[in-house]
Amino acid sequence: MDDRHLTFIIVPHGELETRTFQISYRRLKLLLVVAASVLLLVCVFLALWFPALTQAARVPGLERELKELENERARVAELAQTLAVVEAQLEKVRQLLGADAGAGGEAPVLPPLRPGAGVVPDLKEGSGQGSSPLTVWPIAGRGFVAGGTGQDTLALDLAVPPNTEIMAAGQGIVAAAGQDEAYGRYVVLDHGAGLETVYGHAARLYVKRGDRVRAGQVIASSGASGRASAPHLRFEVRRDGRPVNPLSLLRRPRSAP
Repeated sequence: MDDRHLTFIIVPHGELETRTFQISYRRLKLLLVVAASVLLLVCVFLALWFPALTQAARVPGLERELKELENERARVAELAQTLAVVEAQLEKVRQLLGADAGAGGEAPVLPPLRPGAGVVPDLKEGSGQGSSPLTVWPIAGRGFVAGGTGQDTLALDLAVPPNTEIMAAGQGIVAAAGQDEAYGRYVVLDHGAGLETVYGHAARLYVKRGDRVRAGQVIASSGASGRASAPHLRFEVRRDGRPVNPLSLLRRPRSAP
């Protein structure tokens, strides 16, 4: 056994007595081992605790990010649902509605307007009720006004399902009926006093030139003949060969959107 000792002498200033401490080498070694063990444990604790503390500090930020992601996911789901509804409506519109495919500026073949033609300016929407010979909306059932609603409207594009009945807007004589490159199958009615109505893009015609028709009589069925991308009726009104806003002589029914 190691019986050696280590002596510590403390000499204070002033009149205080000198103090002496002795510690054996064996006890000193034991204290050093214990101190080293404690220091090692502290280091291990710090090595394990610091990463955990770092991760714990990130928890509030991660919770905020998670909440934001959940909100974004909810918004994306809502937008996806809205998009699905819009796409379904658009597909329905594509099937039901239509407009002229030849709207790129090519002049229609049927029948040419007179030189200097323009919208008749002295007519207002609905002013013809009671005085206009046009009294019947030209399509039966429900349809959509796909084009032409302003004051300078030259024609109405009325989108309807295929084979919808097309009716004479007023009584008159069939001035022309046949096939046209732009209008497809068409009918032109002469209502007298220089007033004519034109019905284009029909699938079938039920009248011929020279026939007398009454207001509301079925003269054709809707289609997509000629320069048309979907079933619809191209409806025009002309006075002395000049285009007239159809809504100035014919009131749109409330059921027509």
